[in-house]
Amino acid sequence: MSINDKHYDVLVVGSGAAGSTTVKELTERGLDVLLIEAGRDITEADFVPPPPKPPAAMSIDLNGRVRAGLKGQHVQARRAMFQEQKNKFLVNDLAQPYSTKGDGFLWIRGQQLGGRLHSYGRVLLRASDHEFKGKSLGIADDDWPISYADLAPYYDRVEEFHGIYGTEEGIANLPDGRYRGPSLLTETEKEFKATVEERWQSRHVIPWRYAAPNPHRVPLGIVAARATGRLTTRTNALVSRVTVDRNTGMADGVVFIDRLTKQEHRVHADAVVLCASTIESVRLLLNSATDDHPDGLANSSGLLGRYFMDQTPSLLFGGDTKHPGYETIDPAPADPYYPPVGGVYIPQFDNVGGPTNPDFKHGWAVQGTVGRIPVPEGAPGTVGLMGFGEMLPYRDNRVSVHPRRKDRWGIPIPQIRLRITDNERALMRAQVSGLREMAEASGYTVNFAGSALGLDSRKVWPDADPIRRAIFILSFKKSMAMGAAIHECGGARMGEDPTTSVLNSYNQTWDVPNLFVTDASSYVTNGAVGPTLTIMALTARACEYIANEHASGRLHAKQAGRI
Repeated sequence: MSINDKHYDVLVVGSGAAGSTTVKELTERGLDVLLIEAGRDITEADFVPPPPKPPAAMSIDLNGRVRAGLKGQHVQARRAMFQEQKNKFLVNDLAQPYSTKGDGFLWIRGQQLGGRLHSYGRVLLRASDHEFKGKSLGIADDDWPISYADLAPYYDRVEEFHGIYGTEEGIANLPDGRYRGPSLLTETEKEFKATVEERWQSRHVIPWRYAAPNPHRVPLGIVAARATGRLTTRTNALVSRVTVDRNTGMADGVVFIDRLTKQEHRVHADAVVLCASTIESVRLLLNSATDDHPDGLANSSGLLGRYFMDQTPSLLFGGDTKHPGYETIDPAPADPYYPPVGGVYIPQFDNVGGPTNPDFKHGWAVQGTVGRIPVPEGAPGTVGLMGFGEMLPYRDNRVSVHPRRKDRWGIPIPQIRLRITDNERALMRAQVSGLREMAEASGYTVNFAGSALGLDSRKVWPDADPIRRAIFILSFKKSMAMGAAIHECGGARMGEDPTTSVLNSYNQTWDVPNLFVTDASSYVTNGAVGPTLTIMALTARACEYIANEHASGRLHAKQAGRI
């Protein structure tokens, strides 16, 4: 039977962190699910290990970036943590353009089965009531409609399934999790920890918390869903709109365009779950406008696309002349395609539990490595530290659709407007100076330090040739623009009031009860931790609710009646 002829219990759009979790949770609860992915399928050929190369000195990697740009990835090539072997898991920017307003936005994105799960760093961190209840703590203007206690059981569930490596630290704003085993610091990272914690007692240096490698390559949630026999997958399918039954007001499916043939198809289901990623889910809802929803589907509040955020990025690279060479230390099983992971993490330390730094609201965290990147024998160990700061939610920062421009498949492209304020500028200045202070206190030489505001010094890459150094200086702000953190969120915010939010506390749209959005577009505020684990936990919680509502009949258009 063709998927066009079958009526599914649930239709899921997107196969990354949210989508792969959704199909697992729903099929294991007995629902028949259709998973639609805009990108291609993956094969074993995608993961053939690259030929071994001798360790090279740390560099700008200009050649690799140029090669990516010539293949149509001129935007993706700007990403700060460039690794050429991950290019195949990122989009072609010529085929899928987007438009920006304000201060610009660097959108790093992947489209294939698994989405950005093939290109992220596998770091999975819990958020806390510092993020969820910041208004109650006196450090934010917004609270989420849920608390950490609401999400904790689902964090447990996701961590146990994915196999997380980490250590129990007892840090209030970075809750401990369920760990398969401990993560570790290199000897040089232990020295960095001792130096930082002795000088700045509020800063806690801990090992990364990260997922074990996935030997299946297909996301584990999809593997589990396929084992139930209740999952159908359709790749190369770009969803152009969610369809609504005018008699009931309920979503009844989606229309998608075959990526290869450009032929249009329509599929049907009792409920629809959007997991396409922050910008794409908002774009899809806006492109699904109807006579009853003229400003976009589920947009009676007028807030769809608004309060869009990312984290403020900063970056320092340097060398450790005291400890030449490198050290590999990863207790997780080895992965033949990806290099080992691990490193140092410093949770947010300013304005935690209450206002402590008047220069800005909230604060920033650090993720990095010391002495892990392979270098030639005798070369200084590499130091890479990236700061992630909490941007405030602003109503005027938004995702919309361009009134004229369309992508290669005739779908209106997203238009991203993002402006920072003095708060974010002060935060990024603190990030850069803080990274430099910690590096210099540890005796490292600094090759460069900067943020979306630019470099803090023009004395960069002393060993690079003048042409490459000049190109680096001229292009730095574009590589570290807002978006470089790759933690974009907001646009379909959760809330307790349908006039001030798009979703309720179960990621259910207020306007269309059988339509859900479980990716990071549901965020109310954006902390300094990465969003991936929270996306998975929010999704697992929403799926439990969806399964119960479906069993009751309340998600069936014919039974629910017009809303």
